[in-house]
Amino acid sequence: MRWMTTYSTPYLQSAAPDAGTSGGSSLISREKLFGNPTRIGAKTSPDGHWLSWIAPVDGVLNLWVAPRQHPDEAKPLTHEQTRPIRSYFWSPDSRQLLYVNDQGGDENFRLFAVETTGSGPRLLTPQDDIRVMVIGISPDVTDHLLIGLNDRDPRWHDVYRLYLADGRLEKVLENEGYGGFLADDDLNLRLAMRPAPDGGEQFFRVSGTDIDPEPFATVGFEDSSNTGPAGFTRDGKTLYWIDSRGRDTAALTAQDWESGDLTVIAHDQRADITDVMLSPDRREVQAWSVDYLREQWYFKDGDIEESLQWLESELKGDVHVTSRTRDDRFWIVVNDPVTAPAHTWLFDRKARALTSLFVSRPELEGAPLNGMTPLEITARDGLTLTAYLTLPRGASDGDGFTTPATPLPMVLLVHGGPWARDGYGSNSYHQWLSDRGYAVLSVNFRGSTGFGKRFTSAGDGEWGTAMHTDLLDAVDWAVSAGVADKARVAIMGGSYGGYATLAGLTMTPDVFACGVDIVGPSNLETLLDSIPAYWEAGRQQMYRRMASPETEEGRAWLRDRSPLTHAGRIQRPLLIGQGANDPRVKQAESDQIVEAMRTNDIPVTYVLFPDEGHGFARPVNNIAFNAVTEAFLADVLGGQFEPVGDALEGASLTVPHGAEYAPGLKAALSS
Repeated sequence: MRWMTTYSTPYLQSAAPDAGTSGGSSLISREKLFGNPTRIGAKTSPDGHWLSWIAPVDGVLNLWVAPRQHPDEAKPLTHEQTRPIRSYFWSPDSRQLLYVNDQGGDENFRLFAVETTGSGPRLLTPQDDIRVMVIGISPDVTDHLLIGLNDRDPRWHDVYRLYLADGRLEKVLENEGYGGFLADDDLNLRLAMRPAPDGGEQFFRVSGTDIDPEPFATVGFEDSSNTGPAGFTRDGKTLYWIDSRGRDTAALTAQDWESGDLTVIAHDQRADITDVMLSPDRREVQAWSVDYLREQWYFKDGDIEESLQWLESELKGDVHVTSRTRDDRFWIVVNDPVTAPAHTWLFDRKARALTSLFVSRPELEGAPLNGMTPLEITARDGLTLTAYLTLPRGASDGDGFTTPATPLPMVLLVHGGPWARDGYGSNSYHQWLSDRGYAVLSVNFRGSTGFGKRFTSAGDGEWGTAMHTDLLDAVDWAVSAGVADKARVAIMGGSYGGYATLAGLTMTPDVFACGVDIVGPSNLETLLDSIPAYWEAGRQQMYRRMASPETEEGRAWLRDRSPLTHAGRIQRPLLIGQGANDPRVKQAESDQIVEAMRTNDIPVTYVLFPDEGHGFARPVNNIAFNAVTEAFLADVLGGQFEPVGDALEGASLTVPHGAEYAPGLKAALSS
């Protein structure tokens, strides 16, 4: 059944397009875009003898290792059978890989280690219902690292030494109300961070296990979004900060540990400094980056500048250094052309030689990938919003965009957080949706981070209001520029992007033709009531940026800005995806709005994954949901789609409600 025919709304009957068409072999398959990559996440061991990466074993992402001089001799070190490994790091002695993993998306991350010889893996934190925090790892301390465990009190992480040889734990400090700690390269605790009542943060010196009673530094609420310590120099005499105190955008500063004097190293008026390269030996600043529309690097070290300039002359696309050996001779480098799949290289700085390691998705080589255009859009109150546009092939020249001959159906893709940002670079969702014939627009609405504290604070108290009108202004720009067909604009996103989808369909019910909500909160009261215990350090800051449920005024705000309150206003098709084990946006958030829509006889399709959490980590589940999504979008917007076919095979999805409203879903479930 097509979505249009399930509605009696005159607008939809007159304006909705014909159903989308199957693109057959002309489309880039979902498997190529969202299936397991061939390899990702390459690193070099600190001593330079080994290379490592993440690659599938029997269809599940695992850790692999190879001698640096013989990368073709790679072997798997782990054999996870269900949950993919997505992040890891090297032990300082280059003998082990350490990684975290959870169960079914519950985010109770435990720490594992596996030897390069293949023995293991060993579970280093076997406690139940804990979330490990890595506090300190040093190239100069090879027998242990510092971790935090919240097994005593789920709100706070006690500090332990974890000895790598036998997994022995030795308690260093019992934590009574500190949100985090910073150690130096000798793995001595030097700073403790405690949340302040106003939503800011206080920083206390630590000597041994003694925490000073008075703060060494204080960051107020207004600076809390983009200010924090960035590490000590090797000698422990200088503390680096990413620091917006006394300015809007965050600068890179250096603080003398003894005197407390602060020196500004670098600052940019357009955006925060977000990344810093430190020398592996002395831990001193060599370079830093600013990401406004695109990332740009600046240099203090001439050798580093020369190396990066040489790489940029040799490689097509943006260059990212992702791993460095202790002697800094070998780098792992990823270059991202956007219009071709990302390519990972081993760079020998001494020999000025590049060795190709892998293309993460070689099946996309030669595919018609589309470029991405960075934009500035002016909001109705004059605020400048950065945004990223991808158009279907034939409508973009890669560096800008050519206005289509006729306006296109468009997907407004909203990022999560909301205290995060979109950026320039390869984006599988932009490629997928543009390949199906849609313009794809992502916008950094107020409240996003990276553009100074005033931009982030402009979103305080603005869920469902100014944060939402920024999205509407982006749509208006696309319509006025001839990019988007006003009657065929969808809104889609995960987490806060899911909230924005629900807000769009409830608070402005006639703007969007349909919505796709992935793990989005529908009820802000229950969202704040159910935040994980280990988020306690950020609780007051969330209240300040949203509203406090501890006051009647705050509760009234939360109710008014909750899509659930206005669920009866929904007029347009809605698809919801949810992980049953999500600890952040619990299943009840989706259950509630589905029930409200069912009670009001408003069609909605609800897809639930019993083995997922905040997003879909297993590729087979991601592919299944995207198969449903593209058939849904094609039916409403008129784009092309790859038939659902056997995309649900092997996925865990259930459909508690509304399978009949999503084209092809009911048939696929019964096959």
